[in-house]
Amino acid sequence: MVTFSFREFGENLGTRQLGQQVREKLMPLHEGDERVALDFTGVDVVSNSFADECIAKLLLTMPLSELKARTTFRGLNPLASESVLTALRRRHLVMA
Repeated sequence: MVTFSFREFGENLGTRQLGQQVREKLMPLHEGDERVALDFTGVDVVSNSFADECIAKLLLTMPLSELKARTTFRGLNPLASESVLTALRRRHLVMA
């Protein structure tokens, strides 16, 4: 399993621009065969915009079932977790 640490991008992850930059760094990890641990340890805030741009837009390159099978989340606080789940739900509904 490969770990991708979001803390290196800051404690507060809030903009679409940052979300896009982080997603571009994350994408090559999903091209391999290993599972990817998305580690949010040390991150206080994940905005809905960042979560959509960085995490939910992964659904443009793989189905939700594959994302679930190849990705695990670590260290999300309750508010950050809600942002990520909301972004995934919204993006999945739009694509369905």
